[in-house]
Amino acid sequence: QVQLVESGGGLVQAGGSLRLSCAASGRTFRRYAMGWFRQAPGKEREFVAAISWSGVSTYYGDPGKGRFTISRDNAKNTVYLQMNSLKPEDTAVYYCAADTYSSSSSYYTEEKYDYWGQGTQVTDSS
Repeated sequence: QVQLVESGGGLVQAGGSLRLSCAASGRTFRRYAMGWFRQAPGKEREFVAAISWSGVSTYYGDPGKGRFTISRDNAKNTVYLQMNSLKPEDTAVYYCAADTYSSSSSYYTEEKYDYWGQGTQVTDSS
C-alpha cells in the first residue's frame, strides 16, 4: 500500500506562486514515476506534469508549460509542483499520483498511475 498526501494548496492572487508537495509512504518511492493532475469545477481531470523515477525526465501538459516545474526528492519521499504566474483558470483540486509497477501507459494519462492522493485545493483569490 502506498499513501500519498498532498499539501501546499490555498488562496493565491493571479500572478502569484505556490509550491505543492506530495509526501509518499513506502520504502520504494524512488522507483515510482509520479504525476500531478488537476480537476476544476465542472471539468474532467487533466494532466499537469509528471516525472520519471530518476527525475531525469519530466513531462508537462499544456496548462502549466513554461509556468510549472515538477521535481522530486527521493530522500524525502516527496514530489513537488512549483507553480508560478498563476492564473484564475488554475483554480482546481490538484492530485498527486504514483505509478508503482512501471506501467507502460503514457505519463500523460491517468491509466499509468495506480495510487492517488486526496487532493489539495488551489483557488484564485483575485
